[in-house]
Amino acid sequence: MGSKNKLKRFKENETFHNVYQPTRDELVNAQYPLKGKWKSEVFKNDNPLVLELGCGKGEYTVGLAKRYPNKNFIGIDIKGARFWRGAKTAVEENIPNAAFIRTQIELIEYVFAENEVDEIWITFPDPQIKYKRTKHRMTNMAFLERYKKVLKPEGLMHLKTDSEFMHGYTLGLLHGLGHEVLYSNHNVYKLEGSPEEVIEIQTFYESQYLEKDKAITYIRFKIN
Repeated sequence: MGSKNKLKRFKENETFHNVYQPTRDELVNAQYPLKGKWKSEVFKNDNPLVLELGCGKGEYTVGLAKRYPNKNFIGIDIKGARFWRGAKTAVEENIPNAAFIRTQIELIEYVFAENEVDEIWITFPDPQIKYKRTKHRMTNMAFLERYKKVLKPEGLMHLKTDSEFMHGYTLGLLHGLGHEVLYSNHNVYKLEGSPEEVIEIQTFYESQYLEKDKAITYIRFKIN
């Protein structure tokens, strides 16, 4: 994407009522005004709050929002030019239960209050295979602790990935730490019993992986 195009998208994001772009300073050095108030202030209801972390173009956030009008969905990514597509779609199609936040996943506990979130989706994260990159792996111990802080006690986690490595690493970690694995599938399009929202909503990159016959995996779990 050219820098001109990126700038255009950044500018357009600023006009969307469903996009929030707090600075790091606003989050870390002050109480963010929407923390603990996303349902009441943004969505104006008390429906369950669901996050998609590393939402990319926002296809999953928008797809889930259309599928579950009685839940609120927020896609989070540091790359605003990417989720511009999802935000624009939600505005154009008048999808009131989809919003987007431009921030780093590491700052999630500054954006949301304790027990504010009902579910978290992690879709196609970078597996960060190199050992030096493990601290950036989105299902590592430190990240799971962050998620636990904002999730309700019975809150659900979902991991959908094309990386067998990420799938295996996460399963091993969850079992090792005594977290509750509710469902696991290492090839959702080939094996029976896959949840509908896992196979009926596809991201742009996912359709490319499927063309190459790459297995898509899924885990649903709770952090104890």
